[in-house]
Amino acid sequence: MNAGILGVGKYVPERVLTNFDLEKMMETSDEWIRTRTGIEERRIARDDEYTHDMAYEAAKKAIENAGLTPDDIDLFIVATVTQESTFPSVGNIIQDRLGAKNAAAMDVEAACSGFTYGVVTASQFIQTGAYKHIVVIGADKLSKITDWDDRSTAVLFGDGAGAVVMGPVADDKGLLSFVLGSDGSGGKYLNLKEENDKLYMNGREVFRFAVRKMGDASMQVLEKAGLEKEDLDLLIPHQANIRIMEASRERLGLPEEKLMRTVHKYGNTSSSSIALALIDAVEEGRVHDGDNLLLVGFGAGLTWGALVLRWGK
Repeated sequence: MNAGILGVGKYVPERVLTNFDLEKMMETSDEWIRTRTGIEERRIARDDEYTHDMAYEAAKKAIENAGLTPDDIDLFIVATVTQESTFPSVGNIIQDRLGAKNAAAMDVEAACSGFTYGVVTASQFIQTGAYKHIVVIGADKLSKITDWDDRSTAVLFGDGAGAVVMGPVADDKGLLSFVLGSDGSGGKYLNLKEENDKLYMNGREVFRFAVRKMGDASMQVLEKAGLEKEDLDLLIPHQANIRIMEASRERLGLPEEKLMRTVHKYGNTSSSSIALALIDAVEEGRVHDGDNLLLVGFGAGLTWGALVLRWGK
């Protein structure tokens, strides 16, 4: 028995914050942001719109898309770093709001790598037969921890949520391989400042780490899956920076059309980044039965995660 994706759902806030809006807020420019990051706009949640609200909307859509009901769900795994409270968890909150009376719930925290960690965790429960249907959600409201006085980071982040329902699929479909990693010595380069609860990032060091680790992890999961670069149909990386994404594509020798890009319209949405990119690819008809997908990301911790998924049930 293998574990794959049965349904998808997403939620992004209505408010759009463009680069031109940021020009009015700080000393920056649309050209500077676009050429260095690839970002043109991002979504920003309302003050009264929380991470669990976005996660709930995405999860509800994913369950419906899978043709299931909340009663069919055994477990909710929520990847996030912007919980409104340490406990109850975001998973607890949405389990209750959905009325999923048979489900357990928990949060995982691996920042921008969180969604890959959640997918891999869910697959273990399914492959052992312990659970049948698991909802994995990546959701973050980064706008609440963004330092809007730091123009080097304020232009990067946005809010959103993406969810998938995972369950049993044919043995030749679903999760084929994965790599997860951590280097806590790099935590000083990307963290939440205790003095003001705002995000801090050393962009130069994080960039170097990301380019190296995303490339290495991508090659490792391909080898573990017994695939060649040419077997890949779509690369879905963490949408942090177009230059990092392009470096991963070039490392794999893939043509431009095999790189999924959503960074231009969502920015970096941390735990939901890869999920949103995957769901947009599905909605745009870029994913087909039997396609080999490579999902890869890096995040605060420092963490990284990559997996190869063969699409289909």
